[in-house]
Order: sequence, then structure tokens, then C-alpha cells
Amino acid sequence: MFPTLIGTVVIAGIVGYASEKSRFTHNGILPSIIICIGGAFLFYFVTIMFGIGFRAPGLNAIAASIGALVIVPTHWRKR
Repeated sequence: MFPTLIGTVVIAGIVGYASEKSRFTHNGILPSIIICIGGAFLFYFVTIMFGIGFRAPGLNAIAASIGALVIVPTHWRKR
């Protein structure tokens, strides 16, 4: 369980960094990494509690990170 949690954080950080470098988002490197890690943590604990998600924890981390990057910045962006 603990190595899965560490791997989730590492994968989320990589997805956040890669999304900024590929210009998928325009939040800044650190905010994107924080958003990805937060989304991955949330999805990790939902997966543990309810069993919702993919079989591979890495796919869960990638899907949650991308989902958080799409939802959070567009929700708080000023019009």
C-alpha cells in the first residue's frame, strides 16, 4: 500500500511537470504539480475506499492527474 502511494505521488508529479512543459496548461510548474498530486491523492483514497478505478495504480494516477488539471484551473479561471 505504501509503495503504491509513493508511486502515485511520483507519477502525478511527472504528469504535472510534463503538462506544463508541453503547454497543455498555463498554471506554472509548481501549481500544476500540486494540482496533480491533490487529484491523485483523492482518487487513490476513493479507489481504496470504494474500489472504483482501473486495475493498474499507475493508470489511476495518470487519469486522476489529468482530470484534476482539466477541472481545477478551468473552474477557478476568471472570465
